[in-house]
Amino acid sequence: MPLDPGAQALLDMVRLAGRPAFETVGAAEARELFRAGRKVLSPEPMPVAETRDLTMPGPGGSLKLRLYRGSDATILPALVFFHGGGWVVGDIDTHDGMCRHIAWAAKCAVLSVDYRLAPEAKFPGAVEDCWAATRWAAANAASLGIDPLRLAVGGDSAGGNLAAVIALLARDAGSPRLGLQLLIYPAVDARMSHPSIARCAEGYLLTRDTMRWFYDQYLNGPADAAEWRASPLTVPELAGAAPAYVLTAGYDPLGDEGDAYAERLADAGVPVKLRRYADQIHGFCQNGKIIPAAFAALDECAAALAAAIVG
Repeated sequence: MPLDPGAQALLDMVRLAGRPAFETVGAAEARELFRAGRKVLSPEPMPVAETRDLTMPGPGGSLKLRLYRGSDATILPALVFFHGGGWVVGDIDTHDGMCRHIAWAAKCAVLSVDYRLAPEAKFPGAVEDCWAATRWAAANAASLGIDPLRLAVGGDSAGGNLAAVIALLARDAGSPRLGLQLLIYPAVDARMSHPSIARCAEGYLLTRDTMRWFYDQYLNGPADAAEWRASPLTVPELAGAAPAYVLTAGYDPLGDEGDAYAERLADAGVPVKLRRYADQIHGFCQNGKIIPAAFAALDECAAALAAAIVG
């Protein structure tokens, strides 16, 4: 399928702007470049009933969170959200628009987690933070105004990786019970061996070299790539995990591994819906100012979330 015109327009903008590749500038400058891109590419934020900045004690120190309430109902179902950015860039501010949209469209709460980033915090630091935040949300549901029996986890890209891992940790621990794992173009295999890694290696925003650099920053060494908390596709058993909504893109180095994860979930008897946007690039859901299809994609994500935990 031909590339979506909005996605092509975005690629043309990035090329004309001459933005350097993240791997050529280092983590600190890459974070600034990513934040600057959000100001240009993110659409106007959706209205929500309330936002609240919070802190919680985390495994490596205090963690920041942001709670969005998509409705003024006293108690809301909630999505615990983990932002993308290769475990290196991104934060609760860069993903503010995505969280607002989901909260608004699903009429739920979204708790966005500002987990520790690499290379300052190597694997499994981000996993530990996200797991702590998910358990904290369930334990503090009353003060947050959320229903601990109607929880989901989700995220985009690296955040999709973390959401998949947290869903497996919750399964193994027996709690909290999760109604959905929302995986938006997730990174689920650090071995980087799927055909789309080579097929979409260059020219589609996320490149093979950048993805390899992200893993180099995040992982302690090559052996970590085979650890399921880094590569959930390698987990021996997926049965019993939370139902899943998996969104993948056709012009994405991570597309094939996301498809493979959805297939493995289905084979294990996990209810799963795979939504493949064959004409899209990695990261398109955040770029609604240039890619109009982002709005419909987030609406579909919100609809899946609402069906699973809102009712």
